[in-house]
Amino acid sequence: MPNFAQRSFFQRTFIHNFGLKVVSLLLAIGLWLVVARDPIAEVEMKVPIEFQNLPDNLEVDSTGSTEAQIRVRGPERLIHRLQVADVRAEIDLANVRPGERTFDLNGGQVHVPQYLEVVQIKPGQFHLSFDNRETRVVQVRPRVTGNFASGMRVAQLIADPPNITITGPRRRVDAVEAATTDPVDVSGAMTRATFVTQAYVPDPLIQVVHPTPIRVTVIMESSRDEKN
Repeated sequence: MPNFAQRSFFQRTFIHNFGLKVVSLLLAIGLWLVVARDPIAEVEMKVPIEFQNLPDNLEVDSTGSTEAQIRVRGPERLIHRLQVADVRAEIDLANVRPGERTFDLNGGQVHVPQYLEVVQIKPGQFHLSFDNRETRVVQVRPRVTGNFASGMRVAQLIADPPNITITGPRRRVDAVEAATTDPVDVSGAMTRATFVTQAYVPDPLIQVVHPTPIRVTVIMESSRDEKN
């Protein structure tokens, strides 16, 4: 005969909350029957590739596409409900170093909801470059446009603050001479005028650290002064 420990194990495993376990089993069977009877369908969607565990001192130094075209197959009912946010393509970057590297993208990196399967991934590989992160301070150069009044010209441009801090891949940050403001229209200015704008760096892989509005002061003078 079973001893007390065996009976206790049997009770904990099979008898405890027996009703809830039966209900759960019936629901699972019902869901499986509903899914199994659905016709099979496919859908293709474009999803972003998510980079996981990139080392703190590195930056991605590639401007190419980081999206994947994923074809998913499964019961028609579930396919019709599938959203882009339900499909995730993840790449682990924990062991990358500065330089170039090619990654395989396969079913192991793509996650889809239960009862669905990934049948195609394009591209199957993609190439990335990595560089050390660098942060430095660069000058802000105001940019002005507009039609000046007859006989007037810009004598001085003052940016406040005069510098901003940028960060990004080292080689790209080193190549930046200065940041530029959005164009300021000084049409009609006769003496001195101040405008509020933003500064930026054209390189999409460089970020401005703590972006702040830039006050651009334009000082005008008569172009005839040079002749006198």
